[in-house]
Amino acid sequence: MHALLKIFLLCCALTSGLAQAAELTATRLWPSPDYTRITLEATQAVTYKYFTLSNPDRLVIDLDGVETGAALESLAGQLTADDPYISAIRVGMHRPGVMRLVLDLKSAIKPSVFQLQPLEQYGHRLVVDIYPAQAAQAANSSQPGMVVPAKASRPAVPQYTRLITVAIDAGHGGEDPGAVGANGSHEKNVTLALAKKLKQKIDAQENMRAVLIRDGDYYVPLVQRVIKARALKADLFLSIHADSFIKPHARGSSVYALSENGATSVAARWLAKKENDADLVGGVNVDVKDPFLKRTLIDLSQTATINDSLRLGYAVLQEIGGINTLHKAQVEQAGFAVLKAPDIPSILIETAFISNPEEEQRLNDPGYQDKLVSAIMNGVKSYFDKHPLTAPARLTRNP
Repeated sequence: MHALLKIFLLCCALTSGLAQAAELTATRLWPSPDYTRITLEATQAVTYKYFTLSNPDRLVIDLDGVETGAALESLAGQLTADDPYISAIRVGMHRPGVMRLVLDLKSAIKPSVFQLQPLEQYGHRLVVDIYPAQAAQAANSSQPGMVVPAKASRPAVPQYTRLITVAIDAGHGGEDPGAVGANGSHEKNVTLALAKKLKQKIDAQENMRAVLIRDGDYYVPLVQRVIKARALKADLFLSIHADSFIKPHARGSSVYALSENGATSVAARWLAKKENDADLVGGVNVDVKDPFLKRTLIDLSQTATINDSLRLGYAVLQEIGGINTLHKAQVEQAGFAVLKAPDIPSILIETAFISNPEEEQRLNDPGYQDKLVSAIMNGVKSYFDKHPLTAPARLTRNP
């Protein structure tokens, strides 16, 4: 009898331990034009099953060993009416030991549910990505997640004028805040504000248009940023960032291009690794076996494109130097994943050190932001003045 009591108590302890192991500590919902992401953060990996239902469309996710709590209950409150895919979220006990999460959908979807490797700042994460069932239907000039200026909002351009398309990539986003400033500013918010202002400046030019790789607070995997730019037949790719360092006195702006054979400095190598690791924070399903994505990740030795990137970077660096201290007087090079488009001149602009209190304050100042994006735009114009496009027109616009 004594032995049976020990076994009973041990089973109770194990059951209690499992319940604690699956405790949800946070939930987050990130809507975007491309997809909606739900993240469930837990102290231990969560066992799950999921399936879809139709008439009406629903996504059902069963979570083993998870009990209701403040984190799970807060998920429904994060849903907004303008979410492209989810109309309602319901949570309830399906059976003992299994919590059921039901997403009422606005249309048929294609879900992707996967675990992410644990990170110190998040712990274990279960990610639910909800994509439209007919994702391919958006493959046109108004790609999801990108803002293309309406025809009526642009000044007339003479017939057959070569229209220059500039893809603007606001670094980080969503789960990935990027660097955090001395006073709490998040890099992802600063870069998005700058990207939107830069878009306005470029759209005001008679022969140019800008598209945003992301136009809200959500994460876009690094490879997808490149793919989106190529799908839009972009002529340039500008990735906007705000650097950080362990010492608050570090300051200045920098411009980077892709390197064929390694980084030009220790700092460039460190920064490239930090930026390339963003997919670990932002959350990418590493089980995807798409061969095209794998090829895109391979280091590309596109000498001509890299040379054009260096010329573009130098032109932008010269203009930025007129309004801010330069951290490096030359364009540096490193293996940034986001710069690996084989046929698009691409640069990464570290606008300033957000970890420097003075520069953080300037990065949040609308007046300074205007000066900064004007400098970047002038650098782009200077580049095209010296290196006009010779390829066949990708887009033309009639008067």
